[in-house]
Amino acid sequence: MTQPSVATSTHVCSWRQAWGLDNPIRKLLQNPYKIVGRYIEEGQTVLDLGCGPGVFSLAMAEMVGETGKVVSVDIQEEMLQMLKRKSAQAGLGSRILVHKSQPNKIGISEKVDFALAFYMVHEVPNIESFLREVVMLLKPHGKLLIVEPMFHVSKSSFEETIRVAQSVGLRPISWPKVFFSRAALLQQSSI
Repeated sequence: MTQPSVATSTHVCSWRQAWGLDNPIRKLLQNPYKIVGRYIEEGQTVLDLGCGPGVFSLAMAEMVGETGKVVSVDIQEEMLQMLKRKSAQAGLGSRILVHKSQPNKIGISEKVDFALAFYMVHEVPNIESFLREVVMLLKPHGKLLIVEPMFHVSKSSFEETIRVAQSVGLRPISWPKVFFSRAALLQQSSI
């Protein structure tokens, strides 16, 4: 199979910039409860890809309740340590499993009901390989929400990402509105 023509960047936001990812203004403009709340139910297992300091992971841990679980994945150990501290302080540590991934492999085997890739797909070295791995992690009827920054990812690049997603077995089922972003909710095509 030929490599997709999606322009990718291997630049990853440094853990030193975590303050910009986890602040009250961002939480107001990109409220995790509004963005993912309608896709998550109590008792589910959900995946936060590129979780950073855990803005979405913490909110999702509340949404899945005591019987659910959040698998939070990042390539930076410092981000995962921030999330561990915050989840312990919030009393949510038992619901959040952190995993340090590699730049080219997520590296978990946990099956999930919902996966979130918020502002991170454009940072993946091989989008096709990444999305293939995500498909393997989704339970039947599982969904993936891809959200990319409008100011950083062009419309054509985002459309190409969605074409790659379709080529690996995902189909778009809606186009949620997320402030200053491009977003697509996808589900396995075979369902």
